[in-house]
Amino acid sequence: MPILQNRISIVTGASSGLGRAMALRYAMEGATVVVADVIETPLEGGEITSNMIRDAGGRAIFVKTDISSWDAVDGLVEETVRQFGRLDVIVNNAAIYSSTNLLETTPDQWARVIGVNLTGFFYCCKRAAQQFLKQEPLNDIRGRIINISSQHGMVACPGDFPYGVSKGGVVQMTRQIAVDHADDLIICNAIAPGKIITGKPGVANDPEGLDYSRRRTPWPRLGVPDDVAGAALFLASDMASYMTGVNLMVDGGWMAG
Repeated sequence: MPILQNRISIVTGASSGLGRAMALRYAMEGATVVVADVIETPLEGGEITSNMIRDAGGRAIFVKTDISSWDAVDGLVEETVRQFGRLDVIVNNAAIYSSTNLLETTPDQWARVIGVNLTGFFYCCKRAAQQFLKQEPLNDIRGRIINISSQHGMVACPGDFPYGVSKGGVVQMTRQIAVDHADDLIICNAIAPGKIITGKPGVANDPEGLDYSRRRTPWPRLGVPDDVAGAALFLASDMASYMTGVNLMVDGGWMAG
């Protein structure tokens, strides 16, 4: 039996990149996937995520969602439960990147990055937990929260002020939820990716930055989205039923060096 058979999942930011890879892996393992994103078209090109899942015989819907809006997050969970009856796993992945230091960061820029990367995660965690408490446990767990953090939430990256601060907050948010809601049978973990090549355009493909990442990463290749998807699959499964509050590094040994 597929290891996520009959599980209902939400993956935010699932139209592109890491979110897309996690959504596809969940569907391959039997989960119903709600693809939540501000746009449906993949930034790296290719077929729409929910269409790929349905074409392969899986169950998926797309719900347009800006996680920086409580009303949008509330509607996302409501629609998930309306269509599928419950929610078992939420993967909080949607985020925006902004590479500036303290003095270069404008108040509007700060508000936008924190509004998505931290407040948006708070909204998603809270609304998911509210739903978890309404439903009966499945294998002694009411629901699972998986937050995508970053190695930049644990070590400083030059000129990465708003993004790094937001990801550091996600790591602490994960621990706090895990401790506060263990008695509620809610599991909360995080995944901290290292350098992952997603194919999306922009600063992530800067040749100088890629060269530095290759030299800095002990493993002889950089990461790909499926590396993160594998960790997300493990944390969503019954194999990870005594892990909570963990920030799982998927970084090719970067943080160990």
